[in-house]
Amino acid sequence: MTHSTIIMYTISSEVVTIRKVELRMNEQVKYETIKKLVETNGNKQRAAVTLGCTVRQVNRLIKAYREKGKTAFVHGNRGRKPACTVPDSVRRDMLCLYDTKYEDANLRHFTELLKEHEEICVSETFVRSLLLEEAILSPKARKSTRKKMKYRLRDEQAQTKSKRKQGAIQNKIATVDTPHLRRPRCANFGEMLQMDASPHQWFGLKRYLPSGFLPRKPL
Repeated sequence: MTHSTIIMYTISSEVVTIRKVELRMNEQVKYETIKKLVETNGNKQRAAVTLGCTVRQVNRLIKAYREKGKTAFVHGNRGRKPACTVPDSVRRDMLCLYDTKYEDANLRHFTELLKEHEEICVSETFVRSLLLEEAILSPKARKSTRKKMKYRLRDEQAQTKSKRKQGAIQNKIATVDTPHLRRPRCANFGEMLQMDASPHQWFGLKRYLPSGFLPRKPL
């Protein structure tokens, strides 16, 4: 993203401000085409073909160029946040809640808990992207996901020069390396039951769903 720089100087005890406008590639093409068109009184139809727009739009650009100059070609939404942007305070609250209160929940469950108990309505995709930015993985993250995160953190650790940041990144790497805790084994026979069912026409034309239970032996 480009930014505008402001230059100020004084002439005859009056402050004059000149704003240096920087355009992106597509905006620069529009500016140069319209500028040349106005200065040489060129062909509007040819300019419309070059810019991929209509002659009416070319006339609008010419009018804007004469009124505002180069500034007219800067997109109006540059530097603005979208209306659907989640505030930074809500982002911090979500990270704090996941670290302290809902650390054992997966992403979908965490999204449901936020909506039900914290009145924070966000999508599961946003929750995932937010946690990934902070190198926080779901308890059910796959081995490949942990591996990619580990490589990313190592690259960040190699690029930073601050020992404090390197230590913080090393702690995140250690957290990512922590394997997912497995279910504790059953101590006694009958603590866990395995159930299976099969929907078929066992007795005539009517479909039944007989179920069977099998106690699992401890390993």
